[in-house]
Amino acid sequence: MQLIDDRTGIERLTRDECLELLRDQQVGRLAVVSHGRPLIFPVNFAMDGEAVVFRTDPGTKFDAAVREMAVSFEVDELDVERHEGWSVVVAGRAEEVVSDSHRARLKHLPLRPWAGGGKDHWLTITATNITGRRLTSPR
Repeated sequence: MQLIDDRTGIERLTRDECLELLRDQQVGRLAVVSHGRPLIFPVNFAMDGEAVVFRTDPGTKFDAAVREMAVSFEVDELDVERHEGWSVVVAGRAEEVVSDSHRARLKHLPLRPWAGGGKDHWLTITATNITGRRLTSPR
C-alpha cells in the first residue's frame, strides 16, 4: 500500500492487494457501453487467476460486453459509519468462453447464478489494468 495523501487518508493499493480483495468478494459491477450509453450491471463473479469470471444470459449485458469488449469491473466495501472503505477497478477485455475444456474447468469455481435462468454464457474479463484505493479515517 502506498499513501497518496496524508491529509485525506487515501492509499493506493498494489496489484496483489487488489487481487486479494477481488478474490474475497462475490458481487461486483460490470460497466459497459451499449449504443453510446454507459450501463452498469451488478453481477456475482469468481476469480480465475487474474481473470474475472461471471455467467449471464443473452441480452444487453452479454451483447455489450462481447461486442464492445472493452469493459470495466468494480468491487468495493464501505463502512458508512466510519467513513472508510476500499474500491478496486479492473479495466480489460470481455470474452465469451467457448472452449468446452475451458468451460469445464470454470465449472469448478464457486460461481452459481443468483438470478433465475440458466446463465449458460460464461464471460471472462482479462485485465489490462487493475487499480485500487483505500480510504481510512484521517488520523
